[in-house]
Parts: sequence; structure tokens; C-alpha cells
Amino acid sequence: MTILFPLLIWASSVHTERWPQGETYLMFLKRLGLPQSLYYGIDKENQKLTEEIHSGIPYEVMRDENGTVEQVLIPVSDELQLHLYEKDGSYAFEAIPIVYDVRRETVALGIENSPYYDLLKATGSRQLAQAFVTGFKNSLNFRRDLRKGDTLAMVYEQKYRLGNPFSPPRPLVAMIEMRGKRHAVYLGDDERYYDEKGRQVEGFLLARPVRNARISSRFTRRRWHPILHRYRAHLGIDYAAPRGTPIMAAGSGKIIFAGRTRGYGNLVKIRHGDGYVTLYAHMKSFRRGIRRGKHVKQGQVIGYVGTTGLSTGPHLHFGLYKNGRAINPASVVQVTTKRLHGKAYRAFLKRKQSLDRLLEEALAKTQAPAAKHEAMDRACYVDAVHCKPVEKKEAP
Repeated sequence: MTILFPLLIWASSVHTERWPQGETYLMFLKRLGLPQSLYYGIDKENQKLTEEIHSGIPYEVMRDENGTVEQVLIPVSDELQLHLYEKDGSYAFEAIPIVYDVRRETVALGIENSPYYDLLKATGSRQLAQAFVTGFKNSLNFRRDLRKGDTLAMVYEQKYRLGNPFSPPRPLVAMIEMRGKRHAVYLGDDERYYDEKGRQVEGFLLARPVRNARISSRFTRRRWHPILHRYRAHLGIDYAAPRGTPIMAAGSGKIIFAGRTRGYGNLVKIRHGDGYVTLYAHMKSFRRGIRRGKHVKQGQVIGYVGTTGLSTGPHLHFGLYKNGRAINPASVVQVTTKRLHGKAYRAFLKRKQSLDRLLEEALAKTQAPAAKHEAMDRACYVDAVHCKPVEKKEAP
């Protein structure tokens, strides 16, 4: 396993920037004056990984006192980042785990305007506000039943990278009290949400994009390869099927990309509700009429299984993204909702009791102002053991 060396030195400064809209990884290398070998000199697996970079993500560039780029860190998932660094007069590339810590946080407040607006104002997090509203959107009518002075509370986990929150918050339990009656949703052990009676909360559901296909590769954020001695990620599920097998839209939505890419070959991306985007790669061809801007329905054929791009055989690479972050499609792809029974239900009740106690603690602090996310004074990028003070600048 690669021994990580300290990323921070006294004479260097770190700038946090955001990935520009429409910029490719090769364009990025050219803009920073980095060699194209950081793409053409790496293997196909890592080339494909560079296509997971999406616009708006924060990345870090470290420069020496002369402005020369020494190291770059680009997150491609919640767990994995690309590390470009200068070594012995040239530049090297590696995929390494993201160093982060997870904090359990709570928020509780009296509603003055709307759950979304009040949460956004209290925490500064659009993702947290959206997560709360999404949890109840299919069961409650805020516009009809909500009154000023009603209460909401939430317990969630937030990942922090370099002292700043990153990736969407992970709600553990959300509660809203309307007209004296409480309503809550709880995250179960299977990463699905349930109401107080253990009934699954019906939310965003996807169907399998290829019927009767064999799963040839599952989703993994990071896996240490014992032979290659490096980390690899597979941010999707591969469905092996004969060439020409129809591919269906997993959910209704709008096509935001339909075209050819180097790594993914013939590729379609569909934007759905609630910040979800599905990705369909390595297609043999598109169905006639499939183009950017077209609306499709769940189950509609959009293309056919192939092996275009960096592919070793006919299959569909199916990816799922939530607010730009890759998530495991297996946690969302399902056909029907369910209700917990037996051992699973008893385990849920035990988890619910623990989360209810945290909710009560949060509600007891309703009058206290909610803490906004604040950056830490010390930043550790690769190895926490080598953490040193550094001048950190935020790009305008």
C-alpha cells in the first residue's frame, strides 16, 4: 500500500476552488499547466474515474511560493479522491481515500415561514432543508396543514472534509409537529426510511434498467486491490446482457446528455426529481429520438446494450447520483414499498427509541440558535498525523 506523505508544508498555500461548468479533466490539466500524461499515462480504470468529476465540486490546489502547482485533490465520490502531485521533477496520479470525520448533529426550531426556508436560514444548508422536505413530501401537506409556531426537529450525520461539510447530510430521523400531532420518519438499518409504525416511506423509486440481466459488478466506493496495490472505485452497477438488449429509463425524467464519451462510450444521463440523475453507459446505440431535452417515462426504451468506450464486454453500466454525488443504485432500485415484521421490526423499534431520545434532546434546545457550519482552524488533507497550520484561501 502506498505510504501517504504530508501534503502541507509551511511555505505552501492551499486554494479551494470549484470545478467550472463544462470543463473536462483534460481542459483542467491544460488550465493549470499540468502534463497531459496525467490522463494519457494512467490506466483505463483511472481514466474512467476522471469522468466522475462533476461541475461545482470543491477541490484543492496547493502551490509553492512561486505559484507552481505541487498537489491537487479532486473528490470523485464521498469516499475517493484523485491525488495529483509533484514527485522527483514530474507529476504522478493516484486515487486515494478521502480523509473525513462524521459528526452527528441536531437542529430544532419553531416554524415561522416554511420548513425549507427556516431550516436554510438556521443552518445555511440547502441540502439539509431539501432532505427534510423530501422525507415528508408524499405523506404530508405543508401548505394546507402547517401553521406558524409548529415545530420541527432533525438528527443527521454530516461528513466533514478539511473542516468543511461535504456530501449531502444523512438524516437519521426527522420530525414535524403540526396542529399538536407529531409525524416522523426514521432511517432503518437497510438505509431506507420508515414511519413510526415501521412502514416504508414511499419516495423516489427506480426500476431495473435491463430486464433479466446478470449483475456482473456491484457498486463500491473504494476497494483496495491486493495485486495492483491501489484503490479502485466502481460507482455504479454493471448489468451483463447480450449486445442489443433494450435499456429502459429507470425513472421518468428529462434527458440532460445523450452522446459519445471516451470512457463511457455512448452515454445517456436523465435528470429526475429530488436531485437524482441516472447514467446509462457503454450503449451500442440510442433509440431513435433519444436526445438532450427530451422527456422520457419510466420503462421507456432509450437504447441498447453494447460495449462502447472503455469496456471489455457487452453490459450496461448504470449509475445513480443524488445532488451530484454517486450513491448505490441497489439502495434505491426497488419495485414496491414494504412493512417491517418480526425480527426486523423489533430491531427498528429499538433503533427508533434511541433516535426518539435524541429528538427530545434537540427539542429541549429549541430556543437556542442553531449552529452554522464553521471551518476548522487546522486542515488535514491526506494523513492526519502530518497535520500542520496552512494558509487557506477560498476562491471567489
